[in-house]
Amino acid sequence: MRATHLTPRTLTLGTAGHIDHGKTTLLRALTRIDTDRLPEEKQRGITIDIGFAHLDLGDFCLGIVDVPGHERFIKNMLAGAVGIDLSLLVVAADDSVMPQTREHLAILQMLGIRHGLVVITKCDRAEPTWLDLVEDEIRTLVAGTFLEAAPIVRTAVPASGPPWGLDELRAAIASVCQRAGSRQETDVFRLPIDRAFSVQGLGTVVTGTVWSGRLGVRDEVEWLPAGKKLVVRGLQNHGHNVDSVTRGQRAAINLIGVHHGEILRGHELATADYLAPSKLLTVDLQVLSDSPRPIKHRSRQRLYVGTQEVMVAVSLLEGDSIEPGQRGLAQLYCAEPAMAAAGQSFVMRAESPLVTIGGGRVLQPRANRITKRQIERFERLAALGSIDEAPRAAAALYFYGIKAWTELDLCRDANLPRERCHAIVQELQASGRCVELQVKPHRTLRIHRDVLQESQQRILNLLRQLHVESPLWPAIPRDQLLVSYQAAHDRPVIDAIVNCLIDHGVLRGDDRAVALADFVPQLTALQTHLREQIIAALHEAGLKPPDPATLCQAFSAPESEVRQVLDLCAAQGELVHLGGDWYLHPQVEADLRQRLKQALQTSGGLTMSQIRELLETSRKYAVPICEHLDRIGFTRRNGDLRVLHQ
Repeated sequence: MRATHLTPRTLTLGTAGHIDHGKTTLLRALTRIDTDRLPEEKQRGITIDIGFAHLDLGDFCLGIVDVPGHERFIKNMLAGAVGIDLSLLVVAADDSVMPQTREHLAILQMLGIRHGLVVITKCDRAEPTWLDLVEDEIRTLVAGTFLEAAPIVRTAVPASGPPWGLDELRAAIASVCQRAGSRQETDVFRLPIDRAFSVQGLGTVVTGTVWSGRLGVRDEVEWLPAGKKLVVRGLQNHGHNVDSVTRGQRAAINLIGVHHGEILRGHELATADYLAPSKLLTVDLQVLSDSPRPIKHRSRQRLYVGTQEVMVAVSLLEGDSIEPGQRGLAQLYCAEPAMAAAGQSFVMRAESPLVTIGGGRVLQPRANRITKRQIERFERLAALGSIDEAPRAAAALYFYGIKAWTELDLCRDANLPRERCHAIVQELQASGRCVELQVKPHRTLRIHRDVLQESQQRILNLLRQLHVESPLWPAIPRDQLLVSYQAAHDRPVIDAIVNCLIDHGVLRGDDRAVALADFVPQLTALQTHLREQIIAALHEAGLKPPDPATLCQAFSAPESEVRQVLDLCAAQGELVHLGGDWYLHPQVEADLRQRLKQALQTSGGLTMSQIRELLETSRKYAVPICEHLDRIGFTRRNGDLRVLHQ
């Protein structure tokens, strides 16, 4: 049955297979395009780098990526395999299954390819009985893989004489295309770059397979990892100028604002502010069953993600090794920033010798360090790999902690379509898993419910600890709490969480200091006696109070203890803190206000000198007294005069 698309559906087909098995020759016969473009490839007769062709099948328009088969060029094969929708595994009749046949199949499996077919080439060089044996060997090879039930087509492109089997191959490809389901659509644009060069009169051009989204002429796109915004001057698809390119198409993009020599294979173009290059990834890592070795904790390996190759140090979160055929959680410490999104597949090869040993999926493309002791986080990591959107989004939200995030961040970190993010966040809010925290009058932070509860508990634990360390302090300065929390850059958020606890009666305090609601300073017998001595001394001193140093000498007490008692007395209303080192007895402070009120009511205001004479004290005390009265709203300044505050 033919598909009923109004326009041809665009898909990308990639070749795979051992060197000299006829991939390029087959494509030349199938498409009339020679994918070997380099002079060295023509001279040596082997494919070195990836090449490109296209095939029109009516209902389907295929972009074709031809990859090298030599083991030395697996790196290039990996770059070409990025973004393909279906694979054409090529096996030569005269060689049958060879080492790179197996390795390429393993790579395709790790990259999450789910559709394809197998082609036996050079069938004119083998007897029918031998071809049956080759086909049996292929069936054994692909058992348990995405090609297990795939069609196997026999072809030949003889040096002399017409090729045969190509019509059957076209029909088989069309059949596989019909079975290939559409990828999850999103308007987020991504294109891993596989080539960058200069065209005279145009400037910088990059090529790649559009992984997702759409890009149009004059659109702005971000170049990663540089993080630079560039403008699209022009677009081509298979040599034809177009107004836009979409998912699955090969694209040549003419960029404004960058030299082609700055762009390398492995870089990427994406919707602005979507990708976040990171040197630490959390992954679900699987070791191939036929890997020659396990992957050990702290081993160095080669990571292939997108079109990028980067050296990584593997930190296993479960055990000291992952054996062949097994899987486990790991964090990858990258030698240079890697660009990825949650759910993206990757391949891992040994540092030396260069053999493919595993692969898997990215769980966190921008991770924080997780230790083996943080077992409670492992369940959250597992949720990032869920097939359901809401658990993935909730897990990503949890790992944001108290950091601000955007819907583009959630799209990247929870593997969500951009257009679904808003609805999913609303769903999480409705279920109570996502809560809103009012940080500032015009700023609201959405955080995971468990993050809020954990942050509140951490604040309560810190306050208990600080109360033990400073038992005479009636309240802990917010600045000190913030230092203990080790989140100075998140002060508005921490303040909002503290205010939430105050609103619920768990804490008491103000903008300067807070305490547990049930905390009462505990004084020893000696401290109680010291408090009584200090209060009496300040009452007797009147408007010429002693400073803490003088009190220390008078009562033979440590200055730190004297200051703590002074602060405690001020907090409990037994003393009035004027500021700095000066305290007054409350009765003395009340008397001076009464005297000043009478004098100010009968005058147009008093200068500092007049106030000093009225109170019969020195300027040393008069200045902090006047500043205190201004601060509490008893007086206000009017030029050089103080007047009663109306």
